[in-house]
Amino acid sequence: DRTALMQALQQLPPRQRAAIVLRFYDDLTEAQTAAAMDCAVGTVKSQVSAGLAKLRTLLGDAVDLDDLMPAGGAA
Repeated sequence: DRTALMQALQQLPPRQRAAIVLRFYDDLTEAQTAAAMDCAVGTVKSQVSAGLAKLRTLLGDAVDLDDLMPAGGAA
């Protein structure tokens, strides 16, 4: 559920949380996320991967990334 996902996001380190929010909620590309975070694309990939792994640990394998989309769905 969305509330559980938001609570789990708060438990991530700031860079992992930022990478996931920028990639999935703000719907940025890896390159755009890297520019926003002032880092390399490879760093974005590793931060997203680590963040999703942590979310799966916290929430189980059924992490629904659609819950990260803005209300009303993606444009």
